[in-house]
Amino acid sequence: MPRRGALNPAGCDAGPVGTEWDGWSELHGGIRPSPLVRGWLRLVHGLARSAPVARIPPDVLSGMGVAAAAGALAAAAGRWALLAALLVVLAGVLDGLDGAVALHTGRVRPLGAVVDAMADRLGDLLLVGVLLVLGAPTALCVAAGALVLLHEYLRSRAQAAGMPGVGAVTVAERPVRIVLPALAAVGTAVWPDGTPLAQWPWATLCAGLWVVVAVVGLAQLGVAVIRHIPTD
Repeated sequence: MPRRGALNPAGCDAGPVGTEWDGWSELHGGIRPSPLVRGWLRLVHGLARSAPVARIPPDVLSGMGVAAAAGALAAAAGRWALLAALLVVLAGVLDGLDGAVALHTGRVRPLGAVVDAMADRLGDLLLVGVLLVLGAPTALCVAAGALVLLHEYLRSRAQAAGMPGVGAVTVAERPVRIVLPALAAVGTAVWPDGTPLAQWPWATLCAGLWVVVAVVGLAQLGVAVIRHIPTD
């Protein structure tokens, strides 16, 4: 979701927006969301408008997202794979709600961007941990964690150097990082012997897919950085 500290072109904190995707696009450097992203934005912003959710400070929602990811790791370690999957999905919803609530309530602020980014990175590492305890090889999990941190570090440094918005929405963004551990947990619970036909371990398959999309996403982001930042 959008970084809550993002600024609009006028240099003021972004406030409530007319449509979900207009606000998303503004905070992502003018990139237009796909139909799938639009559907997700409708869901998240619909929840953010509800009175009980809107009362929760965005930073608290960020913390709740990390707590949900930590709970997913604990559940996976306890062999409660379906519970782990539910908590992974909850972590993803909370990750979307913090930015949506900030936008709709006018609580966008620079410090929120720092809290949001830290919560996202902690959540990413906890999700890698879910794959690890579900049985993925340590080497794959280390590679997955390192690549996601490198991806976000490159984006952060490029933004500091003048790149507008996020540069590019790659195939390795946070939704994919939510889907893969959730899929691994559901697969482990429903088909504990591995994938149908091939019998591949679910966690290993999903960790491998994470690494593949992370490499592709890093390349996509690298191209965007080269295009958007002057070389002289």
